Amino acid sequence: MELFLKYPNEVQLELLHVLLDTARNTEVGKNYDFATISNYETFKERIPIRSYEEYESMIERSRLGEHNIFWPTPIKWFAKSSGTTSAKSKFIPVSEESLENCHFAAGKDLLCMYLNNNEDSKLFTGKSLRLGGSKELYKENGTSFGDLSAIIIDNMPFWAEFSSTPNNEISLMSDWEYKMKAIVNETIQENVTSLAGVPSWMLVLLNQVLETTGNENLFEIWNNLEVYFHGGVNFNPYRDQYNKILPRDSFKYYEIYNASEGFFAIQDLNNSSELLLMLDYGIFYEFIPMDSYGSNDEKVIPLSEVEVNKNYAVIITTNAGLWRYKIGDTVRFTSINPYRIKVSGRTKHHINVFGEELIIENAEEALRKTTNATNSEIIDYTVAPIFMKGREKGAHEWIIEFKKAPESIKEFTHILDQNLQQVNSDYEAKRYNDTTLNILQIQEARPNLFYDWLKKNDKLGGQHKVPRLSNTRTYIEELLQLNKIGTYSSN
Repeated sequence: MELFLKYPNEVQLELLHVLLDTARNTEVGKNYDFATISNYETFKERIPIRSYEEYESMIERSRLGEHNIFWPTPIKWFAKSSGTTSAKSKFIPVSEESLENCHFAAGKDLLCMYLNNNEDSKLFTGKSLRLGGSKELYKENGTSFGDLSAIIIDNMPFWAEFSSTPNNEISLMSDWEYKMKAIVNETIQENVTSLAGVPSWMLVLLNQVLETTGNENLFEIWNNLEVYFHGGVNFNPYRDQYNKILPRDSFKYYEIYNASEGFFAIQDLNNSSELLLMLDYGIFYEFIPMDSYGSNDEKVIPLSEVEVNKNYAVIITTNAGLWRYKIGDTVRFTSINPYRIKVSGRTKHHINVFGEELIIENAEEALRKTTNATNSEIIDYTVAPIFMKGREKGAHEWIIEFKKAPESIKEFTHILDQNLQQVNSDYEAKRYNDTTLNILQIQEARPNLFYDWLKKNDKLGGQHKVPRLSNTRTYIEELLQLNKIGTYSSN
């Protein structure tokens, strides 16, 4: 880590040459003549940027057992991911190298950074409560697929299970609701010192733990609990609810940024909201400024050319054979010495129907300020445009499930609209004197609406998330319809 902190761009360029040299005799390597690529400019000119759809045929061949297509060593595992929006499954290749030198290396580095910052930690006196995906591993054609967490658990050394709870059998259960009960029953008997999982689903689990035990907070059950390692969704909307059930100033929160495609960044300081970009995990990074993304003037730059406070789409080349692959995330650099980032959203998750360029980071910052001002709490939400009809102006429609509703929805609406204007000047310009946009509209969701929607779409647990922002009304119309007809699930 000290090496890439001191020489970040050199480490990245050296890594690129290692990846090219390793894969020079693969099908992709021969097609693009990796052997004669001697610098970044040639790499950039010769190899196209690809989305999953453009990679899919090669991945399918690899899943059927064919080798040496995009990576020289056999790919035995594929992380099944539906993504945030698509109902269609993606199968992301996970090589032996990416498993060892990226995912497992990141877990070790995360612990090292945490322990380095907290020398009095008692982390290893108890167990880590891990909440992973709810899919089992399925084997076919000599290859296996399943949630990334299932692949990682399946490949961990046997002794790793001793420091984790629940056991592997429960962790890999596919029935999410049954699994939650099993996790509660096992973990309340353990000395849990840390938590690890996606904030939205972890909160559901922890509230079930409190309901089952009748306790007010988690320290009454696990007195030695000291840290929560979280990632997958923005933590800010959930922060107040976690603080209520973990009411200890000394309790730590550590954020990570990982996906099926790789482990990208780790919070390296206590009480920080920034993540250190990890540059030696076999991933070469490129970025597209979002102000040019998808346009004829789209520009792709290496890490050495990024600027602070600009929004970028992330492009990766990896030691699992993904070459210049769009992962669909956007990040903003908070520092370039060292390279620290904040995840700002998804390339497909924004609203720009009226030129307002609203991104998830804006929406969640405005929502955080609004819930604080109105003493309210939310569980989930999604936003979509209300399209212009005739002379009627457009607007944004929010559907929000409150844990604690505000006294006045009208006041909440007004404050949220003002806060959105404060954090996004484009939105403010479109709202000025109702020029283009009318004030936003809020629909209150019935209890469990988003849970029922996820269950209906077979997206309970794991990395599945509610889509926050969309340029279409597909999701919000489904949710509004479900809001009318009542409960879908039996919970």
